[in-house]
Amino acid sequence: MDTAPASGLPFMKMHGLGNDFVVVDERVTGPRVDADLACAIGDRHRGVGFDQLAVIRDGTDTDLELLFWNSDGSTAGACGNATRCIAAWEMARRDATTLTLRTERGILHARDAGGGLTAVNMGAPLLGWADVPLARDVDTLHLPIDGDPVATGMGNPHCSFFVADAEAVDLATFGAVHEHHPLFPARTNVQVAHRIGPDHLRMRVWERGVGLTLASGSSSCAVAVAAARRGITGRQVRIDLDGGTIHVDWRDDGVWMTGPTAHVFDGVWR
Repeated sequence: MDTAPASGLPFMKMHGLGNDFVVVDERVTGPRVDADLACAIGDRHRGVGFDQLAVIRDGTDTDLELLFWNSDGSTAGACGNATRCIAAWEMARRDATTLTLRTERGILHARDAGGGLTAVNMGAPLLGWADVPLARDVDTLHLPIDGDPVATGMGNPHCSFFVADAEAVDLATFGAVHEHHPLFPARTNVQVAHRIGPDHLRMRVWERGVGLTLASGSSSCAVAVAAARRGITGRQVRIDLDGGTIHVDWRDDGVWMTGPTAHVFDGVWR
């Protein structure tokens, strides 16, 4: 997507493990996306459909700057899988193996991990109640909510439940209720997960402003951090989602997430 057509808005469709995105390169199109346009494009019946819409802009102190929209017209501070997809595409375009990207989360570092995989450092997890953010001072490792979930900030808030069987949870109902829990003033992403084996989890995701998704990068990072804090796993974790498998490594320099990406097609919104 190198030049904008005379009319219409060029975009790319990408996905990471089925977590799908519309990507608009405003370096080519100029500023175009607002909440109304995000809602229109995000409609899976009358538009294109996406879990998030990602906007690419020129970076001032990084290679790129990214902004994320949810399908309800709200914005998201972080989107790990979209960041990986865009990083893979831009590294291929530049014939590079590393990239820096600025999001609301701060400066993120990406690298080509080989074998068709892309890794992104999503930064250090936010573990304090005010940083998640939560509405009041509570223990983020044991929230006063039925089910004893963990709260983690990864540029957006996350509420992670460890359950006997993630498949058995009616996540469409469970996620919708907990997204709007009063303890989360900015709403929250909701995950349910269970332990398969050593350093191996099964996870399902409800994203705020979106609903059920096949995968979520920031949610995967949050669950990996929560599991390590609880002693359920170590800090290197394999996570099986509805859309496939991702690997998360909580290191001293941040939470690294590694997985596949796909550039599905290019289109024009008219």
